[in-house]
Amino acid sequence: MNINSPETILTLARNFMECRIFLTGAELNLFTLLTPAPLSVQDVAGRIGGDPRALTILLDALAAMDLLVKREEKYQSTPSASPFLSAEGADSVLPLILHMANLWHRWSGLTGTVQGSPSPQKADLSPRDADELRAFIGAMHVIAAPLASRIVSAIHPESSRNLLDVGGGSGTYTLAFLRAVPAMKATLFDRPEVTEMARQRLSAAGVLDRVTLAPGDFYRDELPHGHDLAFVSAIIHQNSPEHNLDLFMKVFRSLTPGGRIVIRDHVMEPDRTRPRDGAIFAVNMLLATSAGKTYTYSEIESSLGQAGFTAIRLLQRGQHMDALVEACKP
Repeated sequence: MNINSPETILTLARNFMECRIFLTGAELNLFTLLTPAPLSVQDVAGRIGGDPRALTILLDALAAMDLLVKREEKYQSTPSASPFLSAEGADSVLPLILHMANLWHRWSGLTGTVQGSPSPQKADLSPRDADELRAFIGAMHVIAAPLASRIVSAIHPESSRNLLDVGGGSGTYTLAFLRAVPAMKATLFDRPEVTEMARQRLSAAGVLDRVTLAPGDFYRDELPHGHDLAFVSAIIHQNSPEHNLDLFMKVFRSLTPGGRIVIRDHVMEPDRTRPRDGAIFAVNMLLATSAGKTYTYSEIESSLGQAGFTAIRLLQRGQHMDALVEACKP
């Protein structure tokens, strides 16, 4: 950002306003409600309750932001956005947006946290029930799917035959690996309720016969053994250095000699200000975890070395949690 005028600075200070308007629209489920047909303020108020004056002002602001269309005093979700913002959309990211709305409250305590007085609000950021977890994991798949094939291609998995996908979610990356390497088999390790979601996705894709689903918790359990490639995706930022060392040692034991670990995450430059997304995400980890942060390459390299890995290298730089670090088990 080029800070070259008072207006630039004031724009930065005001950015929260549109964000808060959008998040409130999501929390009220307005984008789902207004997808099928246009509704008046009175119609919307009858469905969700609330103050008509306040609701009118909110709906007008959402229309000004091009998230709604307003015609003849009726509002409807913008056609281009509704597939992603309606809870009924096949590509809906609404669960992730609601997750961000939840984060809003924690981020409001940032000043106190930095001053050494963290907010007493320590609400669990995990989905609260089975339906919410399913929607959240589904939304993460929508976000990850376009990225997965590019990440897998950068890893060059052609010679690998047995993949371990650590914390593999509903199988987005497992599926991308299996499509890239027809001779590969995979083990997906995640919490029991998540592996059942993976079962459905991988079955629908016709690859379940090539996958072993391994329910467990990598903080408490050993990882399944006998793999020549382990993929650790978007995990290390939530951990302390001690937790990461423990995880790397478990991965080391799970691999056959000559096997590789590949880590996907933010990898920070030595001054920790770049990539920008990684520096901002570190604040999220400050507020959401007890000891998580984003790590520099040298920090990741050191932990991998302590775990016994060799031939450690930065396989790919990235700006948006798409950096890759690779290491081998001798």
